[in-house]
Amino acid sequence: MLLPDRNTVERLLRHYRAQERTVRATPGDPSVRRRFEDTAYTLCVLMGVRSTPEALRAAERYVALKSRAPRAPL
Repeated sequence: MLLPDRNTVERLLRHYRAQERTVRATPGDPSVRRRFEDTAYTLCVLMGVRSTPEALRAAERYVALKSRAPRAPL
């Protein structure tokens, strides 16, 4: 099974959360909403799931594994 790059997932999560705040601040702006939905879709595809809440949970778990994984010797 192919796994996404953890740094990419982490960056996309940060981007999603920032856009979430923007959508809440300007709920009537269709361009803001569209970018937010595009980011949510990308997160779903990257994590291989169908819903945004499921993608968020999967991405957060995946990123959390990064901090617990032992580093390979150089």
